[in-house]
Formats: sequence, C-alpha cells, structure tokens
Amino acid sequence: MGTAAALPLLVCLLCWTAVIVRSSHIVYPELQSLEAKEVDKELRTGYHFQPPKHWINDPNGPMYYKGLYHLFYQYNPKGAVWGNIVWAHSVSTDLIDWVGLEPGIYPSKPFDVNGCWSGSATVLPSGVPVIMYTGIDPDERQVQNVAYPANLSDPFLREWVKPNYNPIINPDQGINASAFRDPTTAWFGPDGHWRLVVGSKENMRGIAVLYRSRDFKKWIKAHHSLHAGLTGMWECPDFYPVAVAGMGSRSHRNGMDTAELHDAAVAKEVKYVLKVSLDLTRYEYYTVGTYDHAKDRYTPDPNFPDNDYGLRYDYGDFYASKSFFDPAKKRRVLWGWANESDTVPDDRHKGWAGIQAIPRKIFLSRSGRQLIQWPVEEVKSLRAKHVNVSNKAVKSGDYFEVTGFKSVQSDVEAAFAIKDLDKAETFDPAWRTNAQGLCHKLNSHVKGGVGPFGLWLLASGDLKERTAVFFRVFKTNDTAEHVVLMCNDPTRSSYESQIYRPTFAGFVNVDIAKNKRIALRTLIDHSVVESFGAGGKTCILTRVYPRKAIGDDAHLFVFNNGESDIKVTNLRAWEMKTPKMNAPEKI
Repeated sequence: MGTAAALPLLVCLLCWTAVIVRSSHIVYPELQSLEAKEVDKELRTGYHFQPPKHWINDPNGPMYYKGLYHLFYQYNPKGAVWGNIVWAHSVSTDLIDWVGLEPGIYPSKPFDVNGCWSGSATVLPSGVPVIMYTGIDPDERQVQNVAYPANLSDPFLREWVKPNYNPIINPDQGINASAFRDPTTAWFGPDGHWRLVVGSKENMRGIAVLYRSRDFKKWIKAHHSLHAGLTGMWECPDFYPVAVAGMGSRSHRNGMDTAELHDAAVAKEVKYVLKVSLDLTRYEYYTVGTYDHAKDRYTPDPNFPDNDYGLRYDYGDFYASKSFFDPAKKRRVLWGWANESDTVPDDRHKGWAGIQAIPRKIFLSRSGRQLIQWPVEEVKSLRAKHVNVSNKAVKSGDYFEVTGFKSVQSDVEAAFAIKDLDKAETFDPAWRTNAQGLCHKLNSHVKGGVGPFGLWLLASGDLKERTAVFFRVFKTNDTAEHVVLMCNDPTRSSYESQIYRPTFAGFVNVDIAKNKRIALRTLIDHSVVESFGAGGKTCILTRVYPRKAIGDDAHLFVFNNGESDIKVTNLRAWEMKTPKMNAPEKI
C-alpha cells in the first residue's frame, strides 16, 4: 500500500507534530480531518486524474465492466493529508472523462474497522467482479478480505457486499501481521486452482507470499513464496503475463488476461512480469521472467537485475502502481500514484494532494529486454490548438522559445538529431547503477559534449523558473557503444525554497549511433511533468510548483547545452482540453 511516507515529508521538517505508525505511514492527527473549505486551483492539474479535493494515494482495483472503466483509489474524504482512508470510486467510458461515485469500500466490519487499504479486482469466468483488499482489524493486524457487487445488473457497481466469512486470509505464525498487504489480481491455473500474491517481508527480505484456492473463499498459503528479494518490504505487488514478439498471430503490443493462463499451451508461450513497490526507497522495480505452473515458481530472466537497481516503470514520482487487462481494446493498462513534493502546509492551503499518472498502455518490447509504456490513445482526444517546428538547428549554448500556443497544459512531441557523437563525454561504469546521482551531478546547467539538450518547460519568460527534461549522451572507453541518460531536472522549477526538488533520471536502451536521433514526448499539466523517452522506453514523472511560470506566463523552450549542435527535426505541440474530472453526478 502506497502511504503518506513520501520523501518530501521526511526532508521538510515541518512545524506539525507527526506520529509514525503502522510501518511507514506518516500521520498528522490534528490535520487528517480538517476538511478543505476552498480549493486552490492555480497549480491543480487539468487532465490528470484527481478528485475535486483532499488526499489520494494508491490506485486500487481498476477494471472494465459492462462498458465502463472503474477506478478505485485510496482517499481521505475529510482532509488533504493521509487518514480516514476509503476506496473512492470513479467510472469512465474512455479513461479520460470521469464521474465520481460514492466510495465503494469503507470501514464497516470488524475485519476492516481500522482501515480499508489497497487491493485488486478479479473478474471471474462467470463475469462476476470481485475485490480483494487489505483490512486493518481491531488488533491492527493486516488481513485480506473480499467484496462482491450487491447488484450485478448495475454497470456502475455502486454498492459492494463484504461476506461475513471474511477475512479470507489471515497472517499465520510465519507472517509479519504489520507487513502483510495489497493482494494482487488472482489468476486461474491449469490445475483448476486460483492463486494470488500478498506483499510482505521478513526482516530485510521482501516476499511475494503465494496463496491457492479452489473456490475463492478458502485460501491456503503455499509452502514457498512466488518470489522474494533482499530489498525490504514489498508493497503493491503486481504479477501478469505479457505477449512475446513472434507469438503466433498475437501482437506483442497486445495485453494478456490472466484468465488465459488456464490454457497450458498459451501459458508456455508467454513471459511474466513481477512488479513490486519498495517501502524503503519509495521506488518500484520489475523483472520479466518465466513462471513454472507446476512448481508455482517465478524466475526472472538473467538480464533483469532482481534488486532495487532493477528496471522501473518510471524513474520519477510514481508509486503503488496497478495494472489491469482491458478486454475492450485487448491491452494492459497501467495506473500509478504521484504524490506531492511540496509541504504539508502547502497541501492544506491547496485543499488537495496527490494525482494519478496518465493511464499507460504497457507491453513487452520486441527484444524482450524491457517493458514499453505509452499514454493510452484516448489522451489524443484532448488535443486542441497545435503548433509545429521543423528542421531547426540549435547550436551549442543556444535555445529558442516555442510560441503560438499555451504550454501550461499541453502535449509535446519532439524529435532530435545529433550532429557529432564524437564529442560525447566518456562514461564511467560506476555510474551505471546511479542514474539519478549522475543527473544531479551533471544537471541541465552543466555543459557537456553531446547534451544536455531537450526542453525547458513551465518556464518563466526570464528563465529564472524552469524545469528541464533532457538527454545526455556518453561514450564507452572503446567508443563502440554509447550510453544515453534521460533526466527531469526541477532544481530551478520554483522560487519556493521549501519544495523538495530532486533530479530524476534513467538510462535509455537505444542505439543512438544507428541514426543519431532520439524522440521525447512530454505531458505538461500545471504541476506535473510526465515524460516518455525513445517511444516509451524510459519514463519519468516529476511534480513541480512554479510561482511565476503559471497560466499564460508559462513558456516552453528548446535548449542545447552541449558542444555538439543538434537539430529539432520535428516538434509538435498541442494545447490540451480539460476533461470532465470527478464532479459528483446523479446517473
């Protein structure tokens, strides 16, 4: 379960008295029930998912049912800090316009009287959707519960019933009852048994605890875990199949439903993804590997680091993610929570805290070496006024403004060509495991050989406020290969001194020498910058809080701070319309 324990809250020592309880939750008792009377809209996002006010965190139980997309999420209905958590509920026909409904799951029984934490949805073969979630019982134990729709004929699934036989999974003697949460979507094996995973830990060992069931009521812990690693507590695990390139007539870009895995022939032809959220670092990592159905063991492929240096969905502010299979468009869709990085007093003033990242289509690359993510195609429906820049050279030290549209709420696609790769700086192999540290050291203000080049966005006209999204290219000692670094650098994003402004970075798995080109797509939305490098190979989300570069005073520039000249072969930018976002309605 993603919690309020975000790094900014640890960095900023606030005047409020904080009480740390339940593992890593940071609770502000005097604030959690102070309802926001007004909402400050100055930095509020325009097209990212968020409720009208108050605190949100983890996405929960996303699914598609009878023509509607459902998203539940952790929500405080009484204030802009973590606390009083319920499963808020919204529905959409297109993942863009959302209608807010009454909470679907909330504390009401002894097995969840102290909280309804994160979980997942499973659609049974009969078409019945089931929610699995973590409840906090009177003894503060984390237990796993199930809920069913009260009325299957209601496509909005407004009401949910919790059977009295809950909890269906209790922490036994071998389980840490204070670190046992976030059940996955269940899958049905070729042997006729259901399976699911619950996140846990044993000292510093993160564990994906495996359970089996014949009837979805009685669950038995397997003798061994699905997988484990020495990375601390595993929150919000996600386990799902992905199609492999060359798999019959199926495109590797299509998603796969876990329901297909009862077919042993299909099950042998796919790869599997295990994603975990690391409570210690507040990052996530994933591996791709094989799953032995007979032995119930997952084994990552050798080229995937199985530790906190592993590949991430997103190298920025993106946590507690949850995916689901969309049967309407045969794709897997990923949701992720982006916390605030300003201060708790700021959140109280704004009246809101937390957003969900733009939903992303996710699939295995053709090479099988990583996952690819891209904003769902429906996002394009918000595109409005458009500007275009083509074949514009940017010499060393130069920059230019992209004019003719409002960039504060926009979608920008840019393609860059590099003139001289020979000017790339030499790459130190020690940097390989610390892209973020490298970006902090060689940020957008530090002149390089090839790069930094990219975008200055949410920038004031005098450039005193600006957020940089850029690439930097290095060469290895033998000069046969190049290493591409992608960074989001918000160190100059705001005049406000108390804001947490970390650089975020990841390496991009691309052969830059092949055609000396690289692409970038960035979604800009007032206080969020969501970037996709090289067609979605590397993704970084950053929260920023400009004080001057807001509204019509926010500008967009292309810059080059490297010795090598670059060319913007094409840049297309669109203003983005504001969708309907969670206004309560009678349906």
